[in-house]
Amino acid sequence: MANSVATSGQGTSSGLGPASAVALTLLGVGAATAVYGTMIERRAFRLRRIESRILPPGSAPLRVLHLSDFHVAPWQRKKQDFVRGLAALQPDLVIGTGDNLGHVDAVPTVASMLEPFEGIPSVHVYGSNDYLGPVLKNPFTYFSSSTHVAKKAPHLDTEGLTAHFDRLGWTPLNNAAAVLEVAGRRIRFFGVNDPHIDADDFAAAGEALRDASEGQDWDLTIGLAHAPYQRVLSGLVDLGADAIFAGHTHGGQVCVPGYGALVTNCDIPREQVKGLSTWTSRGRSAALHVSAGLGTSIYAPVRFACPPEATLLTFLPRVS
Repeated sequence: MANSVATSGQGTSSGLGPASAVALTLLGVGAATAVYGTMIERRAFRLRRIESRILPPGSAPLRVLHLSDFHVAPWQRKKQDFVRGLAALQPDLVIGTGDNLGHVDAVPTVASMLEPFEGIPSVHVYGSNDYLGPVLKNPFTYFSSSTHVAKKAPHLDTEGLTAHFDRLGWTPLNNAAAVLEVAGRRIRFFGVNDPHIDADDFAAAGEALRDASEGQDWDLTIGLAHAPYQRVLSGLVDLGADAIFAGHTHGGQVCVPGYGALVTNCDIPREQVKGLSTWTSRGRSAALHVSAGLGTSIYAPVRFACPPEATLLTFLPRVS
């Protein structure tokens, strides 16, 4: 009897109980997920192709390349090569919705990365990370409603970035507007500076839009903003946007399969955190495309169920 008891005691001390086995399994799954998110999916750049029928009947298609949220650092060669290679698509129009910089020394990197697009009609707005550099944050702050960036964020060379965009011929739309000829048609563009840092000025944008529109004809109106807050999307629709482009959300960055984004980093509904949808204000609607973006902060280098992407959006004529 004593031997039997001793043998049983030895078996209990050397084995794992059900709770321990579950804990170890969860730990292993978590570790594998972290490795996948940081080492594989974060660098699995892809091109999304979508279509939207918003042009007048009989119009020729318009191919728009939407680039957003590079958060690029000088050493991120794969990302740079991916973006440069997108020029081979020969889009009719390139739209950039900000957060280009991911490091204090990244201005020349952005300039080199976008150089192949020189000569293609291009417009852009800035995000907070075109003014202020990344900082280490508590990830749980993304579950709060705060719209402000860290006070100790380093200032970036925004003037140098702007000079490079100007040299490449990209039209800035930070609380500004312009009418440009794109693929044989006149398009009216306007945008606001980053709402996430309260830099949007709809009064200035509206005035610029009226000035740009005076004496002009146009076939389509496109609005831009970095962060797609609901008030901003409605404001863009109210000013006449037929289509809106935004970024900022990273598509949620870390998503749960079958559920989607855990956070949006603004107040846009979760189901509209990325991709093509429709936004309606005061009975008027516009096509809305929110880019999942191509980068992450260097202090939060992970994506899960939300790969980094650029989008080639083809506008097609409405079916009459």
